Amino acid sequence: MLPLLRLHRTFFLSVALAGLALRLLFVVFFPAVTDDSHIYANLATNWLQHGIYGHSDTSQVAPVQRQITPTDARLPGYPAFLAIVFASFGPGNMKAVMLVQTLFDLVSCLLVADLARRLISDSAASTAFVLTALCPFLANYVSAVLTETMEIFFTAVALDCAAAALGHMAGEFGSDKKNLSHLKFWAATGVAIALCILLRPDGGILLAAVLLFLGVLAIKARRSKSLASKDGAPHVATKGNITRITSAAMVVAVLALSPLVPWTIRNFRTLHHFQPLAPRYANDSDELVLRGFNRWVKTWMVEYASVEEIYWNVPGEKIDIEKLPARSIDNDNDNDNERDATSSLIDDYNESQDVTPELDARFEQLAELRIRAHRVRYYLMLPLLRAADMWFRPRTEMLPPDVRWWEFNDDPVRSTVAVGFGVLNLLYVAAALVGVVRKRSMVRWAGMLICFLLLRSIFLGTLENPEPRYTLECYPAIIVLAAAAFPSREKFPFGMKSSFER
Repeated sequence: MLPLLRLHRTFFLSVALAGLALRLLFVVFFPAVTDDSHIYANLATNWLQHGIYGHSDTSQVAPVQRQITPTDARLPGYPAFLAIVFASFGPGNMKAVMLVQTLFDLVSCLLVADLARRLISDSAASTAFVLTALCPFLANYVSAVLTETMEIFFTAVALDCAAAALGHMAGEFGSDKKNLSHLKFWAATGVAIALCILLRPDGGILLAAVLLFLGVLAIKARRSKSLASKDGAPHVATKGNITRITSAAMVVAVLALSPLVPWTIRNFRTLHHFQPLAPRYANDSDELVLRGFNRWVKTWMVEYASVEEIYWNVPGEKIDIEKLPARSIDNDNDNDNERDATSSLIDDYNESQDVTPELDARFEQLAELRIRAHRVRYYLMLPLLRAADMWFRPRTEMLPPDVRWWEFNDDPVRSTVAVGFGVLNLLYVAAALVGVVRKRSMVRWAGMLICFLLLRSIFLGTLENPEPRYTLECYPAIIVLAAAAFPSREKFPFGMKSSFER
């Protein structure tokens, strides 16, 4: 990538400055410090100042008197990042966090461009750089003290290193079979995936995607004595590479999972239970998990609006039954009184705004009744709709537009922003689909990107809370595939020639 930057420094510098300005706009005008942000900051501060990875009651005035309770509710990756920033720029300095995330996100733009260069061409690299640097969805999250920006960064690192490793294995950088240079790139891939996992448990999906792709290559290698790509370029899946593919998978898996060993040991010694990642609902061991309520929600929830209006409000706030969608109550099953049962259950909850074990059991019974009556809907249709909502709704959840953007109850400017973001997001995804369907042959090792997108989409469909931010980690892959959909140019912007031409 460095030769390309040197040759076209004016182009890349101009786009980078535009990307920086876009990100600073969000930092200045739309900073987002959420409840999760405070949780991460609390963990980071206690870890930094007291050497204890745990949470404390921040309402207490004197920090020295706060009782710190060890926890495994959140993986240590993002709190460690915050601790480094706080140690450098002062405790609780959220603005510094946003600015550091801005720098990481700009580097992510270069990584995505390099990935496009490796998989497609120099021309695609320039397109990918523009699409990443000027993407408002990625820029928006640098101003949020959440894991997304760092997760995207390490996802881009992992994919770029994997592409470099595949290039070495295919003989693009020398055909000596004894050359082990590909292993250093696979090692870097494993380390980057490890950091993805330490930031968020679902970072493991990237590991599964890479291993699945390598598994497919291994199967092809066993079936073929000599397999070459359509354009005559070297191919990874040859008989001579079967051992290298296997060793690559082992290196990636070991390095990606090894950091979880000390974390698991710490949890067992400190909290006295086996926890290699983090609890599914980010709860402490003594905290009641509302499994019945979550299962009931999962029988009808498909859109992010319900997450904000209902899911996040329980317990602690009343449920407005008028905001429940029509599909939350069925009248065609064995229980003719489901509407009454649902109303009664919500009324009982609203009295105390707390979910007791008995109340949670009633939610579980209602959920079981609905699942038995509509199994296809529960196991297939609703997951598809939740995944679709995460992919296609306007990505304005961190911005002022109304969560019910389709009702146009907001002011005209905010409604326009919501619609504009929705259209722009649709264009990104549509361009990626074009790149897959029409020009997949142009993208080397496109299967790795497709595996990642499919596995992550399937996983996200199983969640009861469809939050659009969960698909942002896919955007490095989306942008590279989208870059393939654009016409290949012999010249760069401003009349600059490709490095291959020079």
